[in-house]
Amino acid sequence: MFTGIVEELGRVKDLTKDGDNLHIFIEAHMSSELKIDQSVAHNGVCLTVVAVTDNTYSVTAIQETLNKSNLGSLKVNDLVNLERGMKLGARLDGHIVQGHVDQVAECILAQEKDGSWEYRFKYDPALNNVTIEKGSITINGVSLTVVDSEINTFSVAIIPYTYEHTTFKQLQKGDVVNLEFDVIGKYVKRLLGNTSLS
Repeated sequence: MFTGIVEELGRVKDLTKDGDNLHIFIEAHMSSELKIDQSVAHNGVCLTVVAVTDNTYSVTAIQETLNKSNLGSLKVNDLVNLERGMKLGARLDGHIVQGHVDQVAECILAQEKDGSWEYRFKYDPALNNVTIEKGSITINGVSLTVVDSEINTFSVAIIPYTYEHTTFKQLQKGDVVNLEFDVIGKYVKRLLGNTSLS
């Protein structure tokens, strides 16, 4: 379980294919504090730590994960949003995030707005995921509030702190991001059937 509050930006040091699996080696300050079998969210994808050295650790993404996320397009030196699992009893500063990406989306707008940044994303509506205005959405592991919502697009506004401390500072129009829709919204949608909530 995560909160969507990015803890650190890690850097991809190496990528190794092994059959359908992708081994991802991340350089991060938190590496020395990690343990094998610990869960870490990578751009919002929960992966298990399988090896740790002084300043690098590795995780493995299976084909299912690569199919549903943008991790398969990572390159050496790319930055990755990192968050360790939340501690029981700590404040929930973002929202409930499971680390299970629902689908990807394309950034169709990225613009500065006099001290903040606006981003708009387009996603495939066939998977029946929905956003609502002022609801929660996780983009590449970052907990955000939806500004406006349509059937297959939505926008978010980014404050300077979030812009500087996450991969949003590199995000451009045309880039693909991971989306995890609000878990409460998903349950409500399931209970109501596939009635439009947008």
